[in-house]
Amino acid sequence: MTSSDARELEKRIDFLAATPQAAQLPDDARTAVRKLLDALETGRVRAAEKDAASGQWQAVPWVKRGILLGFRLGEIVDMSLGNGDADIVFSFFDKDTYPPRRLTRADGIRVVPGGSSIRRGAYLASGVVCMPPMYINVGAHVGAGTMIDSHALVGSCAQVGERVHLSAAAQLGGVLEPVNASPVVVEDDVVIGGNCGVYEGTVVRKGAVIGAGVILTRGTPVYDLERQTIHRAEGGRPLIIPENAVVVPGARSIKDGWGQSQGISLQTPVIVKYRDEKTDAATALESWLR
Repeated sequence: MTSSDARELEKRIDFLAATPQAAQLPDDARTAVRKLLDALETGRVRAAEKDAASGQWQAVPWVKRGILLGFRLGEIVDMSLGNGDADIVFSFFDKDTYPPRRLTRADGIRVVPGGSSIRRGAYLASGVVCMPPMYINVGAHVGAGTMIDSHALVGSCAQVGERVHLSAAAQLGGVLEPVNASPVVVEDDVVIGGNCGVYEGTVVRKGAVIGAGVILTRGTPVYDLERQTIHRAEGGRPLIIPENAVVVPGARSIKDGWGQSQGISLQTPVIVKYRDEKTDAATALESWLR
């Protein structure tokens, strides 16, 4: 897709998305959605982009509008798997505009058997490994050499870099609405530990290590012991985990009132250090697994 083609598609999707809900959509609406999903799957367009000058990630609203348009157009159909009504093993009923994405051996993506699913409109680079069961939603972008482990979720429009390890049961939140909401971003060479949650437009910078059980949201302050500061989402900006930060679960005590008298503490992530040779050795990814 050329830049001019992308601009034409953007104009058409913006027009279609602005059509009143009660109005009949034109015949080419499904064609526009199909072109968008094709472009997302090949990486020619993305639901979020990084500004080269500022380094900040921004949502691409027209892409999100196009994805939402697909849900509006879709009709619920039977997507069940099996050899006939008597032999159906898995029953699925979903919008016909968002079936599971079709893959071929030429895609170079390793999907281990066992119940994983990749939705139409998701981009996966060659070399991505999907361990069962995991799920990647529409608009997501996953870079080369990344492993999505068992029970992990890459939510709608989440952006995942190269050589990332998303460990078992980790969750990257999806952000479709509002269309200008900050995306969830995990940059290159990040390790996300088991049972982690990264939500609400959080950005995890390159090389960071998020320890098992850490929860990151816009409302979560992150205490940086190494730099003696607190990282927060302020002024409409997302929560940003610095490059090479090592984050573990922590707690901070309530300082007054009834909570203090009861000895209650609140969960909070803590940056205990920044990556060093010892961290690199502990988090090294085995290339032969991929």
